[in-house]
Amino acid sequence: MASSKTTAMILLGKSAMTGALGGLLFGFDTVVIAGANEAIKNQYSLNGWTLGVTVSIALVGTVFGALFSGPLGQKIGSRAALRIMGVLYVLSAIGCAFAPSWIALLVFRFIGGIGIGGSSVLGPVYIAELAPAKWRGRLVGLFQINIVIGILLAYLSNAIIASFHLGVIEWRVDLGVAVLPATLFLILLLSVPHSSRWLVTQNRIDEAQFTLAAMGSPDSKAEVDAILESLREDEGSSTLFDGRHNLPIFLAITIGMFNQLSGINAILYYLPTIFQSAGFSHLSANYQSVVIGLANLLATLLGISLIDKLGRKTLLLIGAVGCAVCLGGAAILFQVGGHPNLLLPAFVGFIIFFAISQGAVIWVYLSEVFPTNVRSKGQSLGSSTHWIMNAIIAFLMPRALGYSKSLPFAFFAAMMVVQFVVVLTIYPETKGYSLEMLQHRLRKPIITH
Repeated sequence: MASSKTTAMILLGKSAMTGALGGLLFGFDTVVIAGANEAIKNQYSLNGWTLGVTVSIALVGTVFGALFSGPLGQKIGSRAALRIMGVLYVLSAIGCAFAPSWIALLVFRFIGGIGIGGSSVLGPVYIAELAPAKWRGRLVGLFQINIVIGILLAYLSNAIIASFHLGVIEWRVDLGVAVLPATLFLILLLSVPHSSRWLVTQNRIDEAQFTLAAMGSPDSKAEVDAILESLREDEGSSTLFDGRHNLPIFLAITIGMFNQLSGINAILYYLPTIFQSAGFSHLSANYQSVVIGLANLLATLLGISLIDKLGRKTLLLIGAVGCAVCLGGAAILFQVGGHPNLLLPAFVGFIIFFAISQGAVIWVYLSEVFPTNVRSKGQSLGSSTHWIMNAIIAFLMPRALGYSKSLPFAFFAAMMVVQFVVVLTIYPETKGYSLEMLQHRLRKPIITH
């Protein structure tokens, strides 16, 4: 008995980690450009606008990936769709490393963006549909942990590569090393099962029961019956915008928007540039980025350890206050000038508050608030909102910094105040409920909790 339980735990852990590895590629590929920005700008004689295009073109790809991966995952299953995203990651890494022109670089970054956007939808859905309710927050949280590990690895990789002074090929090596984790991701996806809930939607009941039993379910038949019942209740409601899902739609759109209106990804993409504008050298700026990446990882681990204890809503409220204070501090530092030594603590504080709140919560929350028959579509909606805001802000950030170094951070701080009010008055708590129980609760006109 103990042996079978251990085997089930190993399979569940392996499946969750494989789905979460898409997050590592997501994190690595989204910020690795930070160390290559100046070299690419010099090689192709880019200005603020064209550099913004170079960074944000991948984010345009993420929007497409997020939009189309939801229906794709609903049709062929998250596991199979993730394999397609893995292939796109590999193609992007190789293509960026050997891109013969700026246009070719844009094309391959766009392809990588599709993989990132798709992973942001499919990875959390895959894990959420496998995980028991009591562990769901922590297991889906593995996706965010892997994102920040990917971010840290990207910053560390950039710093190590910069120390070799490789000259004109440095940025190509920066972007090309992503082929290693992408290949590992593809290999691991060959040995994990389909989601049991997706199998039920395909009427593959025996396979679903077998998967649940293999994952350690004490009564796989009862779980399948509960999934079937929830599907029957929503029969004829496979359309996302049919009026039944208004609250989950609002939650998905707003959590995606506020995640980016914090400025998190724009800051991560341009972190070395921001530090250089404050007087740090190129190599020193890379090492400052590593410090922030490490703080991001440690704080995310803390957030994931708390998410099933304090709950999603509480963490969002704490984070909104902390982010607003730290971003406001950064805005003041840039406005008054001087004291560059205080800039690193301000950004580290921001990263810590973001990581324990929005960073830990967003992918968990998105994977929870929609019923099974529209979960991938709902995750797609939230992720698309996230990536659209990301692309807009990343495109405008170089111009905004050129106009005023303090204004972007003051704007981000104000958005965190708005988020606090919205979460406090509208967001429900989701911890501790099965996905089927949440399906019932979120149909009700919940305003506060």
